Amino acid sequence: MSASVVTNRPNIPATVWMLGFVSLLMDVSSEMIQTLLPLYLAGGLGASALAIGFIEGLSVAIATATKFVSGALADWTRHSKPLAVLGYGLGALSRLIFPLAATVDQIVLAKAMDRVGKGIRGTPRDAIVAAVTPPEIRGASFGLRKSLDTVGGFLGPLVAVLVMIVTAGDIVAVFWLAAIPAALAMVVLILGVREPAGNRATKRSDFQLSQAFRLNPAVWRVIGLAAIIMLARFSEAFVLLKALEAGFSPTWVPLSMVIMHAIYGLSAYPVGRLSDRIGSNGLLLWSLAFLIAAHVTLSSAATVWIYVLGTVLWGLHMGFSQGLLGTMIATASPDALKGSAFGTFNLVTGIVVLIGNTAAGWAWQHLGSKMPFLIGAGLSLLAMLLLALGMRWRSRT
Repeated sequence: MSASVVTNRPNIPATVWMLGFVSLLMDVSSEMIQTLLPLYLAGGLGASALAIGFIEGLSVAIATATKFVSGALADWTRHSKPLAVLGYGLGALSRLIFPLAATVDQIVLAKAMDRVGKGIRGTPRDAIVAAVTPPEIRGASFGLRKSLDTVGGFLGPLVAVLVMIVTAGDIVAVFWLAAIPAALAMVVLILGVREPAGNRATKRSDFQLSQAFRLNPAVWRVIGLAAIIMLARFSEAFVLLKALEAGFSPTWVPLSMVIMHAIYGLSAYPVGRLSDRIGSNGLLLWSLAFLIAAHVTLSSAATVWIYVLGTVLWGLHMGFSQGLLGTMIATASPDALKGSAFGTFNLVTGIVVLIGNTAAGWAWQHLGSKMPFLIGAGLSLLAMLLLALGMRWRSRT
């Protein structure tokens, strides 16, 4: 019986694979820059931990505010691919600003342009995945795209380390080379991804902007849970800064992201498949347990090996949570409002990330590098308790 069920399961659509490869290439480009940017800001431009936290948080907030508008536009126009092309195109163009930036303000400009692009592309991309994927393999599809995305997160830091070795630590050279995979991502997106036929079949008049603000309670429950998780999981920039305290030299700091994204990528797809069979809530509980362990480990990481353990746990948290949240939003929202649901989800979590990252930067600067991680562990425990209580309440009703 089980063998026939497996045999009859539909295959993941080619569009999902193509979007996964687009994400892979763009993430190679992003990680080549992001894994070295905190060091460049702190060492090269003299930015404080508070400034780095604010920049990271502001970048995410810009991206997620843009995602809301992008989601509403995707639902209204029924054309997601043009928005995705625009978003990825802005990200690719921003790669030409980073190596030319000589001040913190110019880095903020480049980050803002990149994050606006990320905001525009994220929601229509997820809406395309949801539109082309049958419900019974939706978790696997979102998990696959996340896994391919994290392959890029694995390869990008490796390329950055290689370039740093060859160029004797020239961070600007890494920034210049990051433009190449971004350009390749645009080629794959334009030539390899097709607009879902179902999107074009629905008339624009079927959607009203006011509907984007009237999502059902199930969607809002997922958004509320995700907001607490995002408050607990601040920017990876602080994880990278912690690597210096653990004994990494600047050249080798990107390896911490290699480890994290390897674990993330290896776990996201099988976790997505498992969620199709057993549901998402239990797996999210595990993700929060991993996040608590990661925070506690990193708070006291004074050696390379303890730090590596912390990044492994962080990667497991990402693999057990990121694809699941997207699957839960896709499942809870009606077809006509999937773009709006993803946009609202990203808008709310982006505001939370801005607050969380700024607070983490303040705590690092004024209370020491341990404190952001200890606060994150406490918030993760709160999210875990709320999720468990919600599961128990729903089982009784």
